[in-house]
Amino acid sequence: MNIPFLGNRRRKQGFPDPEGIAELLAECELLRSQASRAGVRLDDSPASLEALDQLVPGWRDDEDTLNWLGNDAGLYLGTVIVRTVPGALWEIRSDGQPVVRLASGRVFDVVESGHAWASSGVPELSQLYAEVAEA
Repeated sequence: MNIPFLGNRRRKQGFPDPEGIAELLAECELLRSQASRAGVRLDDSPASLEALDQLVPGWRDDEDTLNWLGNDAGLYLGTVIVRTVPGALWEIRSDGQPVVRLASGRVFDVVESGHAWASSGVPELSQLYAEVAEA
């Protein structure tokens, strides 16, 4: 079946280039908005993770915001890791979940970590980064 306005979707198989995936996963719109309102600049650095750890967790009372922010926090953590830890890269699991693969082969589920941080603050994002960076 060829529907002209949809184009030929079967032509492109697979995922976009790794930089395209990284840019898409780095958006983290809600987290960046919340951080900006709190005066925190997210520049994809390890220091910005420390600043996020200091935010007052006003989002924990709203289940929808908590879920979205947890996802964004995990994607932001992954973005910092991929951009600063040599050999780290994004990988998409078969279930669609983005994870970070380290040069050692270890796979790190950053979204799960982001949800834990958003709901309880533990472990801190900067602590998670430090553990991954030294591995």
